[in-house]
Amino acid sequence: MDSQTSQSSQPSHPSPSPHTFQVDLRGLVDLLSHHLYSSPKVYLRELLQNAVDAITARRAVEPDAPALVRLFAEPGALRVEDSGVGLSEADVHDLLATIGRSSKRAEGLQEARSDFLGQFGIGLLACFVVAERIRVVSRSARTPDAAPVEWTAADDGSYTVRTLPDDARPEPGTTVHLVARAGAAEWLAEDRVLALARDFGSLLPYDVRIGEEAVTDLPAPWDRAYPSPAARRVALGRHCHDLFGFTPLDAIELDVPLAGIRGVAYVLPSAVSPAQRAGHRVHLKGMLLTERAEQLLPDWAFFVRCVLDTDSLRPTASREALYEDETLAAVREALGERIRAWLTDLAAGDPERLAAFLAVHHLGVKSLARHDREMLRIMLPWLPFETTDGRLSLEEFARRHRVVHFTRTVEEYRQVAPIASAQGVGVINGGYTYDSELVEALPSVRPGTVVAELDADTVTAHLDAVDPAVELALAGFLAAARAKLDPLGCDVVLRAFHPLSVPALHLDDRAARHEQARAQAEEEADDLWAGILGSLRGEAPRARLVLNHLSPLIRRIGSLGEPELIGTAVESLYGQALLMAQRPLRPADSALLNRAFIGLLEWATNGEGDR
Repeated sequence: MDSQTSQSSQPSHPSPSPHTFQVDLRGLVDLLSHHLYSSPKVYLRELLQNAVDAITARRAVEPDAPALVRLFAEPGALRVEDSGVGLSEADVHDLLATIGRSSKRAEGLQEARSDFLGQFGIGLLACFVVAERIRVVSRSARTPDAAPVEWTAADDGSYTVRTLPDDARPEPGTTVHLVARAGAAEWLAEDRVLALARDFGSLLPYDVRIGEEAVTDLPAPWDRAYPSPAARRVALGRHCHDLFGFTPLDAIELDVPLAGIRGVAYVLPSAVSPAQRAGHRVHLKGMLLTERAEQLLPDWAFFVRCVLDTDSLRPTASREALYEDETLAAVREALGERIRAWLTDLAAGDPERLAAFLAVHHLGVKSLARHDREMLRIMLPWLPFETTDGRLSLEEFARRHRVVHFTRTVEEYRQVAPIASAQGVGVINGGYTYDSELVEALPSVRPGTVVAELDADTVTAHLDAVDPAVELALAGFLAAARAKLDPLGCDVVLRAFHPLSVPALHLDDRAARHEQARAQAEEEADDLWAGILGSLRGEAPRARLVLNHLSPLIRRIGSLGEPELIGTAVESLYGQALLMAQRPLRPADSALLNRAFIGLLEWATNGEGDR
């Protein structure tokens, strides 16, 4: 008998009976309130959302049906009425009693699903965050002959269902009654409900009211007609101040019909860090989805705050954030393109407004320009850079200098800027965010431009050499100076340069600094690490102290005959050059400065006593 026959002869076992998960509703509510939702206030959004979806569902089959949502706040209770599609007794058993089931799945409504706000069927369950009891009275518009039905649920998971007389709910629609749980009555107070309803529902397409107070405020500020562009700017500025608390530099229209997006981006009036996450307000079909959307715009557009309405973006399960998918990526690109077009229009037609914008937010535009060569070309006459000629655009600087020299760090720029400027060498400080990248990209948008990084060798090459006879006469002084600074990894050279007020210049590059850091770590490490660091010793060029032969001070020091005094003077020159370059001091440098200062004091006081 083969193995297949053997297996088929085994006795069969009955299939196990399926079981249903038991849900601890109190535990689930705790999970919702502490982990899914950011605040109990979302209960009101869920109520409004259910009401709006019910009206949308009814209007899908009855286009002329009333579209009303009314909220009534009472001490410790809230009542929400809508003229929507309503529920029959079968719907109640099938939908409200099953956690996770969405009423939008009801028969005949699937084709209209894209018009609904809710997509996850959590619905009334969120109301248990603030309520200990929920009572729903509803009458179905799909089965007009059906009696009204009442569904009452408690936060322990129990519920009852019963039919009511016809006069309990004469017209189709639903009324939801909430009774506050202990400690949550404030969330059902009338002023709180009104504020939340306006925050969540100001752009809803239906008539929503609390008593006589209107909740909706349509059309949206960006869709209204204004008598003039100036009036529009004033109105949008006021809207921005009400929403975000600042008066914007400008307002950028966000109109992306293919993505179903309408809104406005407000330009911040002050500079912000690129690392600061922007919070944008996003409405989904009129309902506020989130006021902290972070991934709505490209990273470079950190200088604006957006408010918009969309019908295409997908919310997360909590409906408090946007789901990262291909649609959101496409919308992000489209909105970025709109902001890019606004910048281009300013450059072409309103240079004064562009200059005012760049004075505050040049960093954001530089971030964009480093990836977008066309934007770099457009912004060349406008983007400011720190240079030895003052604050200039790259275009203006390139016109002035045959070679565009730049440094990669602020420290390097501070080292060479005064000397390079005196020698007629133009230098751009590329040490700030994005600047060195943009300078290096300059030839790609301005053909023929020569860009070169300025290093210690280049600076030294631009300084005038000293007559060999003069340098030979100072050989003893230079030898003593080199011997003094050799333990610090620094050479000494003699040059002639302007300004005369600079007696000495300290020059190094990143390779030299890395070697100094390695040597210092080797000196402070134990035997094992010292050996490892010693094996990494490189042939990097050493730092150099360039003595200015044109300086009267250097000439006097060069004529000194006392080796000890020469050593103290050279140490002082080295320390002063480091401080002028605003370089961080190593422990050895700090010790040298202290030693030189004390040595000079001793020399001065001894000389005074002799006199």
